[in-house]
Amino acid sequence: MPGTNATLAVSTVIFALRPSPPSSHRAPAPTIWVPLVRRQRQPFIDLLALPGGPLGDEDLAAAASRTLFETMRLAPKYLEQLYAFGDADRVFGSDPRVVSVVYWALVGNEEASSARLGDNVRWHPVDSLPPLAFDHRRIIDYALWRLRNKVEYSSIAHSFLGESFTLAQLREVYEAVLDRPLDAANFRRDMLASQSLAETGETLAGTRHRPPKLYRYLPQKDQSHDNNRFSAHDHHAHPDREAGRRELLSGTREVAVGVRPASSVLRAWGVNGRPAANSGAPAGAAAGGVPDGE
Repeated sequence: MPGTNATLAVSTVIFALRPSPPSSHRAPAPTIWVPLVRRQRQPFIDLLALPGGPLGDEDLAAAASRTLFETMRLAPKYLEQLYAFGDADRVFGSDPRVVSVVYWALVGNEEASSARLGDNVRWHPVDSLPPLAFDHRRIIDYALWRLRNKVEYSSIAHSFLGESFTLAQLREVYEAVLDRPLDAANFRRDMLASQSLAETGETLAGTRHRPPKLYRYLPQKDQSHDNNRFSAHDHHAHPDREAGRRELLSGTREVAVGVRPASSVLRAWGVNGRPAANSGAPAGAAAGGVPDGE
């Protein structure tokens, strides 16, 4: 029976856009990957887990940044608090109980490729994750659900791309996040009509055909990283999403819940989430030794 005290840990879900693995059924296009760490001690020895570690004498965000840098030499520009997971039995036999404050981060392919890897850290595509330690599969599912919701109403997609991008590159991000193909002409028309993009006046060099224009996101009033904004936005504007969120957090459904499109752009596409796979062979480049995540 767990005691009344609790220890605090910090874990981070890092989403990156990387090419589909060679054995994938997908076309050679970017897909969503996460880095996982092989545990070196009990409980769940040899199983994979999210990068993280105990909370030190530091702020929560500082602890999340520190563990990412120590584990993979990553310093993501987008780092936001996701949720606190503290079920009494999430770490079996633990006394005191362990409460994990989870952050999520977004990185592009170039930054992901420069991350330090080794024997115990590997990138894995989210649609073929192996069995994970603790409740980390549920945490990843929740973070993915959050990403799919947030891409509807914010400029979060540019965190995968950088400050400037082509419309084709932006569409690849949406297709990877939403896990479905999008019509190129409709996407272009709807994004230009959304008034969220502006031309940079530059074009992408090195293409065989006419160089495509580069765009940037326009600053918007709702683009803060306020961690309370999720509840303020989704509880009132989208009660069906809150029901799905409760399912994910309660563990009654450990898949990425379908979402109701909020913007006129995604409503026109008929976007829905896709259940995440529960198993699959590890994929990615070989990786290196790191601290345990819990």
